[in-house]
Amino acid sequence: MGSHSHPLPVPTTAAGREGLDAILQRPGEAVVALDFDGTLADIVPDPDQARAHPGAVPALSRLAPRLGSVAVITGRPAALAVEYGGFAEAADLDHLVVLGHYGAERWDAADREVTAPPPHPGVAAAQAGIPDVLAAVGAARGATVEEKGRAVAVHTRRAADPQGAFEALREPVRRLAERHGLIVEPGRLVLELRPPGVDKGVALTEHVRETGASAVLYAGDDLGDLAAFAAVERLRAQGVPGVLVCSGSSEVTELAQRADLVVDGPGGVVALLTALAAAVDA
Repeated sequence: MGSHSHPLPVPTTAAGREGLDAILQRPGEAVVALDFDGTLADIVPDPDQARAHPGAVPALSRLAPRLGSVAVITGRPAALAVEYGGFAEAADLDHLVVLGHYGAERWDAADREVTAPPPHPGVAAAQAGIPDVLAAVGAARGATVEEKGRAVAVHTRRAADPQGAFEALREPVRRLAERHGLIVEPGRLVLELRPPGVDKGVALTEHVRETGASAVLYAGDDLGDLAAFAAVERLRAQGVPGVLVCSGSSEVTELAQRADLVVDGPGGVVALLTALAAAVDA
């Protein structure tokens, strides 16, 4: 299966193989869902410099018309993920949707519009309090703040001791979030403050139900993707076959331990999508 240059990898679990077979048998009823940072785009020190892997759009353009839907599920604002992914100007992506802010925002390639409810008021309040938190934690020197509209993130990748700063900030950031009715989602040297009740698992489950998908594949790389992994596992229990793919990294091991298939970062994800498109064609 796949192409000669990109053979389709075989999942290591029976459930994963069943999910992949179901996608190949009825691709028009399948959903392929993907995280953005770390999955379609390499992790970089400055989040504003993240861009999709050069092969991502060609692979998605080839695969998307053959599937029921392709969804990018990200904590970023939908419009920003569209810009950094280069999705707006790409051909053959009518079946692509971008679910930003963990599903609170939606961009649809068919009409190129973003729809979203009003933002949670606690986000702005927490964002205003973050400078005081950083100033009070000596180890946080060098940490940066990413304003995300419906969420706000503290990155420690640029700190002198990135992991030490991350651990030192965990509790004060949690307390700040709690005061403003938010939760904290830890990731790869990042603490994101966002409203409760929205996560990638909820977004994925709603999209699968909305599309009536008969099979699903989800690929992610970080702790925030565990909710989507759990959603696929629940869907399997309900009779919807699924494949769990980890875009491997040395920084996060939890996903790899639960995945049916581990690939080598965004380049490996692109190779998987390319091979899946070739296998569907075949």
